[in-house]
Amino acid sequence: MKSKRKFTDIEKEFFYSRGKRSLKIDRPFVRYKDPEPSPAFIMQYSLDNCQINLTVVIPTFDGCRGGYLTKLLKQILNQNYLNFEIIIVQGDHRQGRAINIAASLAQGKYILTLDDDTSLPDPNTFGKLVKVIEKCPDIGMAGGINAIPNNAKPFIKRTMKELPRRSTPKVNRIVDSDMAEHPLLIIRKEVFIEIGGENELIPRGLDPYLREEFRKVGFRVVVVPEVRYCHLPPATLPKLMKQFYKNGRNAAFCNIFFPQWVIETPNFHGEFSRKMVFSLRIIRYVKELLNAALNCKWVFFSSHMAYAAGFMIEALYYMTHIKKSLD
Repeated sequence: MKSKRKFTDIEKEFFYSRGKRSLKIDRPFVRYKDPEPSPAFIMQYSLDNCQINLTVVIPTFDGCRGGYLTKLLKQILNQNYLNFEIIIVQGDHRQGRAINIAASLAQGKYILTLDDDTSLPDPNTFGKLVKVIEKCPDIGMAGGINAIPNNAKPFIKRTMKELPRRSTPKVNRIVDSDMAEHPLLIIRKEVFIEIGGENELIPRGLDPYLREEFRKVGFRVVVVPEVRYCHLPPATLPKLMKQFYKNGRNAAFCNIFFPQWVIETPNFHGEFSRKMVFSLRIIRYVKELLNAALNCKWVFFSSHMAYAAGFMIEALYYMTHIKKSLD
């Protein structure tokens, strides 16, 4: 598949020395593999004569993300830690499959995932994460603190404050946490391969699935206090509601077809219950909506109503089709 998009100067500096090629890459280590072939293509780069210790993986659908990806690449160029390669997988709507494809080509001992709209304000981010995971052999995955930028627009700040997990609670030491996430996440590649990589069958819930699999084989999942990044939500309420509506539909799909992989996602660090009965989750959701309405948290209320609408529409669609197939 050839790119129809013109590359910026910053992208030329990265990609033209290695070129690009269509993806026809096997993933023998993947436990739950999507049988459909990936429509994406790959761009891969490393510095000349560089001893690669880290593979930076960036899945992206359009190779742009409204200009965020170009800004991210500039920030990567400014990193003080240079022993890395970059693998960008463009055009695959399945994030898990895209990361697995990159992992099958990775030369680094560690994999570091970034979203195409992640921002890295600290040039020491890569070095800090590599230092932590090399120093602590019991850590399998490590993330950072998703911080609210000081120059963010009022809607962005309000959204990141109101919505759970849109920003990370501060810590003053390395802590076991469920809030280590793909927008900035360093992973031991050998363990990633051992547990079967990302789950390619689920459209949502990749983070909790991967964290749980690492814990099952005895590795810690942590957040590092001095590592900060920014992963911003959509810039307007309609775009935010659209995202939550889509997330709701994907969540319904997972609850219907893959309930074994539906795992709790707390908004705090430390231990938590992995599972909750579906009826109790509904009661909790209704309580949270009522609380948001009473406390004028209109961003929370609007986005979660959109999520509920997406969930119910998707559930009704599949329940109707399942019923017809049984008649």
